Amino acid sequence: MSDQSSSVDKPARNGDFLANILSSTHDEELEHPDINLDIPAQGWDEEETERVAPDGFCVECEDQPAEVHCETCADNYCEVCFAAQHRKGARKRHASAPLAGQQKKAKVAQNGSASTSTAAPDSNEVEMEDGEVDDELDALIVKAPAPRPNLELSSQPEIGTDPGEWFVHRAQYIPTRLTLSERKFLRLLDAALQVSEYTDKIDTIGFGLSKAKRVVHQIRELCAILSGLMLAADYKQGQELFAERDFQGNEEFYQRIFELGRRYKITNPDKMRTTYGKLIYLLQDSQTPEVKDILGFSCVAPINTVYTLLEAHGALDMLRDPLVIVATQEITSINRSRREIQRDIKAKERAIETLSSRWASADLSKDTVQQALYSIGDNHSFLRTNRDPCEQMIGYLKEYFDATRVKDKNGRDSLAIRMGRGGARLSHDHARQYSYVLQSLTLWREILHDFFQLWYLSEQDLLSEQVPYRLRDTGQGLNRVQGAPKTLRMMHEILHRAQKSIGSWVGSSAIHMGDHNVPNAFMFIDKYTQIYRILLPICNTLSQLPSLYAKPALRAYVDAEFGSLDELRIEILGDFFRHGFDGSGGDNFFDAGSCIDGRLTSAWNWCAALEKKRYFHVFLLTGFIGFDGDW
Repeated sequence: MSDQSSSVDKPARNGDFLANILSSTHDEELEHPDINLDIPAQGWDEEETERVAPDGFCVECEDQPAEVHCETCADNYCEVCFAAQHRKGARKRHASAPLAGQQKKAKVAQNGSASTSTAAPDSNEVEMEDGEVDDELDALIVKAPAPRPNLELSSQPEIGTDPGEWFVHRAQYIPTRLTLSERKFLRLLDAALQVSEYTDKIDTIGFGLSKAKRVVHQIRELCAILSGLMLAADYKQGQELFAERDFQGNEEFYQRIFELGRRYKITNPDKMRTTYGKLIYLLQDSQTPEVKDILGFSCVAPINTVYTLLEAHGALDMLRDPLVIVATQEITSINRSRREIQRDIKAKERAIETLSSRWASADLSKDTVQQALYSIGDNHSFLRTNRDPCEQMIGYLKEYFDATRVKDKNGRDSLAIRMGRGGARLSHDHARQYSYVLQSLTLWREILHDFFQLWYLSEQDLLSEQVPYRLRDTGQGLNRVQGAPKTLRMMHEILHRAQKSIGSWVGSSAIHMGDHNVPNAFMFIDKYTQIYRILLPICNTLSQLPSLYAKPALRAYVDAEFGSLDELRIEILGDFFRHGFDGSGGDNFFDAGSCIDGRLTSAWNWCAALEKKRYFHVFLLTGFIGFDGDW
């Protein structure tokens, strides 16, 4: 009977339970009346409650001063976040006004003047965003030439002008040049890292000792190797290291050794290509709390910059002296006579001598002042080698191709690409591809101009104790996946500056950082050290074509094969501008496309296919040996 009654009563109870749920008084009849429904739920699967931005800061990022007030949203934004949030849709028509104290013009985004974007959509949206035909952008391209970028956005002051705070700002991120004694330590560090197997033993799925103990063991082993090499190089100083017989007692020595290695790498990206990764990953692991506790000392010290050097001696005003422009100028021999070159060299030497005498003091020697000036000069040399090829390629684009139409009746100067043809993954007409190439080169130019600052911030992200990494298989082996908030913020500012100078944007503005495409800031910064390796050989080949064409036999070959010298240039440049920026090169459809990193991937893919081009022999005739050689 009991079984029968229970089976009969069960549907009734279920019906009552369902009716109870659907009733309006369900919330009042909970089984747990102590629960306060006014308190928001918290847990790993609950969204974070909305936070109020601090007064005077952007409501979106919450860490930058507010610059623009959106009258429709009634919120205050920094310039970058405002552009990102008001790129398209109904928001792009929102009226905005500069906040008090901002010297920015009020603007209303209307048709034909859409705000630029720094938003970072998912990788799955890369092709979708490119495929969406923006009617307003098409109207701009058809009705008027694409706006020319302002290439003087970030260029250094010219001789005879007031430098203002330009050198003061840049000196904060310019490492000081290594002295002779520091170069001896650098060779010891490089030798120790060459024989180290740090990443092989740490970045692996293994058993036995915990990771913290393995890290400590490898760091102590590297420090022991350094001590041994130091003893062999300088017996007296090596004896001092061994006198303590304690790694913690020699903390300052190891910090100095590791710091000068990082400083040397920033100013010389071509050096330490196999050892810098070991060094930065070692220092990254040494910052974890458990490793610090076991090790007993810190391996990381701040990088010595020109700013910190001069600030310690009260000589920062030297960077505001107009003579600094002359003392740090980069002297080139392109289209200049020997007399002009010698005149500039003498003027530079006199300026260096004058400044070193003027600012030398009891605790600041002339050699130290000259070291600071030479360090700034090294930065200018870096810009000439890495940034200037971008400007040269922009010049070639404007000289040989029209922004809106194809001038050649045979279409040889057409930049149009179609998905599926020649490996392309994008479809652009001539005008759209012209704008796409122009903005990509402009963005690269701006990145390389502020590259030292980007590298400085990337090291801060890598060595941050608040942002741990995860060892994950990204499809290209085990990688350290770690977010890089400071580097990402700086990249958004650079992207916004480039978008603002262009006036319109073609393709995606996604910046990959801390995902399977770009696992961490080290991988990001290493990608952009390769830009000059791509562009510089092309610029060198194009610059040597006139001397090659002057030889009768080679002129006959060029005329017979390509028609003329200009047609040869157009074929080389046209092929690069089409297929060096066609979205190709990714492992799959979603990892390629028009995102910020995908543009560089396409250029790499073009370099790999250069040997199949019919003009490859012309590259060889001008001395080309590869994209990873010395030029």
